[in-house]
Amino acid sequence: MTHDTAEPRAIPHPRIRTPKTSEVVADQIRGQIVRGELKEGDTLPPEGQLMETLGVSRPTLREAFRILEAENLISVTRGSRSGAQVHRPREEVASRYAGYVLQSQGTTIADLYASQMALEPYVVRTLCQMKHNGEAVKALNAHVDYLLTLVERSKLEDFTRGVADFHLLLVKLTGNNTLTFVNHIINDLMINHKQGVMKRDVVEAEVRKQRLLGGMKSYRKLIKLIEAHEEEAAVAHWRLHLKNAHARWAGPGEGHRIVDALNT
Repeated sequence: MTHDTAEPRAIPHPRIRTPKTSEVVADQIRGQIVRGELKEGDTLPPEGQLMETLGVSRPTLREAFRILEAENLISVTRGSRSGAQVHRPREEVASRYAGYVLQSQGTTIADLYASQMALEPYVVRTLCQMKHNGEAVKALNAHVDYLLTLVERSKLEDFTRGVADFHLLLVKLTGNNTLTFVNHIINDLMINHKQGVMKRDVVEAEVRKQRLLGGMKSYRKLIKLIEAHEEEAAVAHWRLHLKNAHARWAGPGEGHRIVDALNT
């Protein structure tokens, strides 16, 4: 009895892609910017000097510049004799793109607010646990003072942005860069949504003003609890505050909406 010896099946391998020279050049300059070797506002050497230093042609260098411009890491003034200007990576640029990703995935407003509910009580707890939180308390109180001036002047759009900035400040004061960045994404999308809600659900000016003042009282209470290191009370208060806010902004008719990163 004979047995056929099966030939071993060839395992397909993905083709190896060799990066273009322009991509290698862009990688090198990008690395210098991200590592801080090139600072905000620095100017790259003129094209001719870079071409000689890097050993590349003008078209290759310009293609590398186009890659970095698209990432907002440099800006090139056409016709200028000086080199391209360097820009550090910006939260708002990455946040905007992250918003596009969330919108394309069908992320809902309810999902967004649930993320805030998961993040901010932890932030409040962290601020309460800080042994010396006087500077944080001072910064938060100053921001509430600013928000109150916006209420008195009926600057609703600025107030909406200012409220988002209060939430950003809460997180930033913990010193946690990762949470600060995540919160930046959440708040940018929330601003777009809140502006839409205010257009769909118009409220009388006086009623709106009283609501806003009530919110500021809640902020002041939070700050006092943080200052006193009343950890459990502060967390419980902020959970309730967020729950009430979410009922307004992500309630029936709103929570199912898809986030809007395009502000359309």
